[in-house]
Amino acid sequence: MPRWAILLVSAVVITLLVVAISGGAATTSNEISYDEFLNKVDAGEVAEIKYNNATFEIEVITNSEPPETFRTFSLREIPDTTQEKLINSGIKISPNTNTGNVFTNTILPLFLPLGLIILFFWWLSRRQQSQMGGIMSVGRSKAKTYTTERPGTTFADVAGYAGVKREITEVVDFLKHPAKFGEIGARIPKGVLLVGPPGTGKTLIARAVAGEAGVPFMSVTGSDFMEMFVGVGASRVRDLFAEARKMGRAIIFIDEIDSIGRKRGAGLGGGHDEREQTLNQMLAEMDGFEATEGIVMMAATNRPDILDPALLRPGRFDRQVVVPLPELDDRKEILAVHTKHKKMGPDVDIDVIARGTPGMSGADLANLVNEAALFAVRHGQATITSTSFDQARDRVLIGIERESMVRSREELERTAYHEAGHALCAAALPSHDPVHKVTIIPTGMALGVTMTLPEGDRHKLEQQEAEDRIVMALGGRNAERIVFGEVSSGASDDLRQATQMARRMVTEWGMSDAIGPMSLGDNGPVFLGDGGMTSKEYSERTSELIDTETRRILMEMEARCAELLNTKRGALNLIARSLLEHETVSGDEVDRLIALAEENPSAASIEPETVDEVGGSTTNGGEELSGAMVQDATENG
Repeated sequence: MPRWAILLVSAVVITLLVVAISGGAATTSNEISYDEFLNKVDAGEVAEIKYNNATFEIEVITNSEPPETFRTFSLREIPDTTQEKLINSGIKISPNTNTGNVFTNTILPLFLPLGLIILFFWWLSRRQQSQMGGIMSVGRSKAKTYTTERPGTTFADVAGYAGVKREITEVVDFLKHPAKFGEIGARIPKGVLLVGPPGTGKTLIARAVAGEAGVPFMSVTGSDFMEMFVGVGASRVRDLFAEARKMGRAIIFIDEIDSIGRKRGAGLGGGHDEREQTLNQMLAEMDGFEATEGIVMMAATNRPDILDPALLRPGRFDRQVVVPLPELDDRKEILAVHTKHKKMGPDVDIDVIARGTPGMSGADLANLVNEAALFAVRHGQATITSTSFDQARDRVLIGIERESMVRSREELERTAYHEAGHALCAAALPSHDPVHKVTIIPTGMALGVTMTLPEGDRHKLEQQEAEDRIVMALGGRNAERIVFGEVSSGASDDLRQATQMARRMVTEWGMSDAIGPMSLGDNGPVFLGDGGMTSKEYSERTSELIDTETRRILMEMEARCAELLNTKRGALNLIARSLLEHETVSGDEVDRLIALAEENPSAASIEPETVDEVGGSTTNGGEELSGAMVQDATENG
């Protein structure tokens, strides 16, 4: 119920109550009892009375100067004896036809309680409907409409993505000049599907198209169509398209369309699946469009592989525009936009930051700039410095440092050698990404982190690079075995990464001679969860061969890793000693220590300095995991 309506109803009720109270108060002024009235008659003080047969009210007028008026009531009609007394006393008796205020005396007492009861039940009904989403409007579309009256988003607000802008310029031209396409007989795509990872700006690009064309923009998410009632989804689809047709020219944007656009028949329910009915209605509405209507469908998803083929056929979403992770030049433009209104220090170089953030989306870059600003404020700086950006990047990529965590000397040494093994392998392998920094400060869920950053954007992975990544992942485990004679649970995440890489080499990338050039990856789950139902398109014998080949690759890479660490044992000791002394070592320092060990072979005998006891066991009882942090530019394969 609107606030103004509540105030209006309250004012009316208060007014009625005031009128009723004031009316009742007027009738009780100068009122006397019936006995007092008789006493005044006996005393000869009464000159006239006015009697009301309906209400038994007696209006008494005295013979004083000036006359006074009193009111009294009799329980029934005036007795005959009293009437004779009045007549004998010379008192004038006249009828009183004034029944008073009919509204306050009769209507208001009758209808006011009834009206309040009706008002209460009406308010209760409206409250229940609002909690249920409005039972009468449950089939209405929930799309948010942005009209041309508001300041619109244009391509100037979208940093980077020049190729994507060129791809969808035709949509803008069609909405601006539809006659130009009609004259030559061209048909603009009725639907444009924006495909890309989360955070790349698909929704922003769709709004920019509407802003450039100067047409209304209707935005809705796929989940907005679904409700607890059967048939609501289809009803909302019909209402959405009906509203768009009323606007003449408009853009309908459906975010996360995969929630309602999955392939039909993949559900576990019956044939009357509510999601399928919603999809069927959308397919029918899109088929009913004419090119002259000026309505363009746009949608965004990061799972185009699960969409229904009927949704992607020509005449519906017949054009797919890939919105990838930003390249180097795109990241520069995005960072320039997000740092435009922030106080940047003179040492901040946008080009350096962009080169150090491969694989980050536009949303990640916006978060990076904000984290850098928070670091600057936290440390009392007047401007955002390059150090703030370095700290923010480390926090975004590897988590928050936990410097207060207590560990024993033995655990510190084991962690130092573990991370030194990772760093040594990453720096010594020619095709691996260079080391950015190594730390034994507990960060996130890890006891230590070796962070590597690629030198540039990467879109593919060669076999040698994949093998080097496995060697690097196994570096910590092998370093522990070489130095301490046994391994620990700290390498569990390393083993997961190495196994995953080896299995993809065998099943997806054709890098196993025993399997050959075959793609044997499992089909994705029916729904979007990590679990669920999956299917294998190969035999159990092939499955055993996959396990055998995966194990072979892992064993070969482990042997190669052990050989590398034994050969460069001196560098391993130097890096571990530096970590114990400084806790954090940069990538350049790792390279310097490796070069120093090669110049001085006797460094192999150098053992780490004794470290004072700093506490007991880990807060998680030794369950926290230490592992390499490898940041890829893009998903390979």
